[in-house]
Amino acid sequence: MVPCRHLAPLLFLCGTVSASGYAAEPLPTLTIQRESAPLERRVDGTIEAVNQGTVSAQTSGRVLEVLYDVNDFVPAGAVIVRLKNTEQRAGLDQAQAALTEATAREAEARTRFDRIAGLLADRAVSRQQYDQALADRDAAAARLAAARAGLSAAREGVSYTEVRSPYAGVVTRRLVQAGESVQPGTPLMSGLSLQYLRVNVDLPQSLVENVRVIRKAAIYVNGRRIDATKLTLSPQASPETNTFRVRVDLPENAADLYPGMFVKVAFVVGESERLLIPVKTLVERSEVTAVYVQGAEGHIALRQVRVGHRFDDRVEVLAGLDPSEVLITDPLLALEQLRTGAAKKD
Repeated sequence: MVPCRHLAPLLFLCGTVSASGYAAEPLPTLTIQRESAPLERRVDGTIEAVNQGTVSAQTSGRVLEVLYDVNDFVPAGAVIVRLKNTEQRAGLDQAQAALTEATAREAEARTRFDRIAGLLADRAVSRQQYDQALADRDAAAARLAAARAGLSAAREGVSYTEVRSPYAGVVTRRLVQAGESVQPGTPLMSGLSLQYLRVNVDLPQSLVENVRVIRKAAIYVNGRRIDATKLTLSPQASPETNTFRVRVDLPENAADLYPGMFVKVAFVVGESERLLIPVKTLVERSEVTAVYVQGAEGHIALRQVRVGHRFDDRVEVLAGLDPSEVLITDPLLALEQLRTGAAKKD
């Protein structure tokens, strides 16, 4: 016998005694049956960001301003640090001047070659003069190409004085202050993106083979179940622990999940027969979980149950219900009819 628990006036919960009443109108019901559901094994895991890293300086200079601080959100491509660019600007001006000169020299050499090539056809110049004009033209073209490359490099150097975010994310560490001098390779700012997250798990050797074949998993956190989008298994075990490292990718922009959080990862290793009912049919009062069932001749009873894992919008019943029992899927309507029946009886 399960002890009766008082839930509300005129309503008691008891494992063997049903609160009786007759439905004034048909209630929405569901006949309970055992179903195939995933057999899961849970392992501890830690969330990390797929995109995370430290941005470093690519040129030398003095820091003019740092535009973002710790915990600030940074859009993709936004300028996060500015460096003094006097030296780089001077190099750009010099490269522009060199390109202008090379362009003029190349045009002059090309015109001279065209003129000498025409005279050679009339035998007015020697072959040696033609060869010299050809060499001058080719050399001028090469200098022009070098000047264009130099200008491109100078522009790139100027762009390095504005350090930009490689992806949208949140700043985790600020490593420089305004006024500091930096060199190529100096760390400036660290950050991570919350758009794509994954969970790192050390999987026991006993589960590896089934996980490799089925390749399905989900995480449980704060009462939610979130299916993984992809599993990546290490091809070798750790020599120290004899476990296999697994990366479990989560859906894009998963809400309320952050790097460093501790979660449970459930790996599907097979299937089992389970008694599943809709979550919406549960009635929870303090530490008691119950459902309404419909017995013979339409009698309504509130039955205490013990539940297990949740599967999307359904939950496993471990005790309190048997297959083929009729479950009332609208607890509020069942309660209303119970109260109405009790009032008429009184």
